[in-house]
Amino acid sequence: RFVKLEDEQRHWAVGVIYNSQLLNPQFHHISPRLTTHADTFLSPDLVSETRTLLWIALIGHLVTAADRTYGHQGMPTLVVPVNTPVWQLTTAEVLAFHRNAQGQAQFRYYAHLLRSTGNYAAPLLAQILETITPLFSGTEQRSLEIINKELAWRHTLGSLR
Repeated sequence: RFVKLEDEQRHWAVGVIYNSQLLNPQFHHISPRLTTHADTFLSPDLVSETRTLLWIALIGHLVTAADRTYGHQGMPTLVVPVNTPVWQLTTAEVLAFHRNAQGQAQFRYYAHLLRSTGNYAAPLLAQILETITPLFSGTEQRSLEIINKELAWRHTLGSLR
């Protein structure tokens, strides 16, 4: 999923979710414990504190200029504040992010995701290409199809080693 990190004041970054994990920090405790509420009391470990953690690779940000929006792909230059809301990008925003200021297709974060998402890289990039390729047409779509085939070939050869 493509997501944007933004609050009421500003847009911070665009990212892609590449992993999720359910976590209960108190799972291994078998005795009563203090809660974190202001009026502390002993409570059993049956309190549900499960949270979902998301790993998001930041891949750029959206730029709104005059009458259109386009993507600036690359490592964000700003640090995203803690607790910044995360929103799923619409199809129109995904397409806008994959266009540069001149309106041409771009996919500059490919190498970044290959390096930064570990074992998730190949399946993640394959899923991204499957998602964005139909948004384009003509030579741009054909270029994305070629990248997808090259990725599949590289992933196949890598698993043979």
